[in-house]
Formats: sequence, structure tokens, C-alpha cells
Amino acid sequence: MMNNELTERQQEIIHASLVLIEENGIQGLTIKNLARKIGFSESAVYRHYENKIQILLAILGYFEENTGQFYAGQMESGTNSLSKIENIFRNHFKKFTDNPSLVSVIFSEEIFRNEKELTEKVREIMEKYSSGLITIIESGQKNGVIRRDVEASLLAVMVMGALRLFVKQWHMSDYSFDLVRDGEKLIDMIKLIITEKS
Repeated sequence: MMNNELTERQQEIIHASLVLIEENGIQGLTIKNLARKIGFSESAVYRHYENKIQILLAILGYFEENTGQFYAGQMESGTNSLSKIENIFRNHFKKFTDNPSLVSVIFSEEIFRNEKELTEKVREIMEKYSSGLITIIESGQKNGVIRRDVEASLLAVMVMGALRLFVKQWHMSDYSFDLVRDGEKLIDMIKLIITEKS
């Protein structure tokens, strides 16, 4: 799961951080709790990350790089735009199912609003994915696959908003439904709405 550029100890810290977030929310992620979880001193944690903010930035960086690689692969693939959007949704559903605590970090800008570095990082990630999605949608509009009566940027907002709300519902329901399986219904609905009618 972890970025190859991270040291083994940094990977261990990030993994333990995600477990703590899953157990107690972001508020439960403290250097003291983290040191206790991993089984070494607080000073050992500080040698790798200055503070909690740096750890959260590392988690966001992991998500950005990993998902960014998938987006880039979809952009270069020969599949049509609808299939690319479908694949992006499935990738997100699988990633969040494998690491549920990522939802607490990726969709927590309201908690981050007083932390400029975190707010900026989340904004940067959202803008990057929005831009990629708009490009995919515009390509689909040119090819007559995606409806042309709505601006690509507005369709992107609708698609991203649906994905976000669906994942948040799953998270807030304490994972009461199968995100991957039930996500297929959402994918079908999105395709139905954005497909160009013949």
C-alpha cells in the first residue's frame, strides 16, 4: 500500500496512523497514541515526522500518488470515456474498501480548515482529479458518447459529488453495505445520466 519512497519506519508510522484513525477518528491520532500503538518512544516518531500534520500530509500524498497513477493509466488507455469513468469509480471503491480510514482523511476538509497545509493539499488533489475527469468527459462529448447539452465541468461536479456522497454514506453508516457491490448500481445510474441519448 505504501509509497516506495517512504522508509520502512515511515510506512509503519503511516499504517499505524490509519489504524488509529479507523479506531478513534482523526482526533485519536496523536503522537502519544501513535508511539504506544507502534511500541516505541514519542521521540522516535518525531525523528520521522515533526507532527500530526506531517503524518496526515504523508497519507494524502500516498493517496494522491497512487490514485494519480491510476488516472494517468486511464487517460492513456484506449477505452471509451464511459469505461474510464466506470474504472475510476471501481478503483476508488476498492481502495476505500481496502483502507476505510482513508475516507476520514481524504474527505475531512472541514476538520482541516484551520490547517492551511492540509487544506491546500486536499484542494490540490481535488483540482487535479477534477481536471482529469473534465478531460475524459470532453473527450467523450467529442466522440458522441457523453451528452453534449451540459458543460463538461458541470458533469464532472455531478460525477465527483455522487462518488463523494456515496462513499461518505458508506463511511457514516459504519460500512453497513458493500461499497464495491452496491457501487455498481451507482455506476449504472451515473452512466444512464451522462450518456448521450441516440
